[in-house]
Amino acid sequence: MLGTIVNAAAILLGAILGNFLKTGFPERIKATVMQGIGLVVILIGLSMALKTQNALIVTLSIVIGGVIGELLGIEEWLNRLGLKLERRLVPSGRGDDGNFAKAFVTASLVYCVGAMAIMGSLESGLTGHHNTLFVKSILDGITSVVFASSLGIGVAFAAIPVFLYQGGITLAASFIKPLLTDAIILEMSATGGLLIFGIGINMLTGNRLQIKIGNLLPGIFVAIPIVVLLAHFHM
Repeated sequence: MLGTIVNAAAILLGAILGNFLKTGFPERIKATVMQGIGLVVILIGLSMALKTQNALIVTLSIVIGGVIGELLGIEEWLNRLGLKLERRLVPSGRGDDGNFAKAFVTASLVYCVGAMAIMGSLESGLTGHHNTLFVKSILDGITSVVFASSLGIGVAFAAIPVFLYQGGITLAASFIKPLLTDAIILEMSATGGLLIFGIGINMLTGNRLQIKIGNLLPGIFVAIPIVVLLAHFHM
């Protein structure tokens, strides 16, 4: 669990630093920086998604995962959690101009979606080595500084789902590892990359267009049985 603890701490510290820095930037600079980050997130997502060896797997994973996510109401649950944290932790009339919940949800998705979160947690649980999560901690810490400088302190609380998500994978590593062949990891990463691409679009479009990335999250894990099934039929 050491890697996950360090990762969560890096996000928390980076967000606190970024929140202090936000007062020094005019709104127009914050807006431009967020657009730039959105473009980078899109680039990262595309680079991951395009590595798929079978677009059918990604398509089915997204569709089936979206149905599951809608039935579970993951996006709504994340938003409610963000709003609940905001009401308890941000004094009335202060805070992030209504951005607390948005910052929490956006940062949580960015930090939890991706191959490093899954593979780093597995490495930590199976071998006791935390190198992948340490590297992820550095990247997430830097990103949280930038996010928080534009979106506010809500980014810091993304450390909670990161801790629970990666910690859960670490604890379950011995059961999950036999299922994850190279092909499965590749398609999980590609599906996650497409979701990261969607996060970038949300960041660029604001309230004009919001893709429910949270409700699509199950698609990453739906990719596992789909890869196994298609391999069985040599597709």
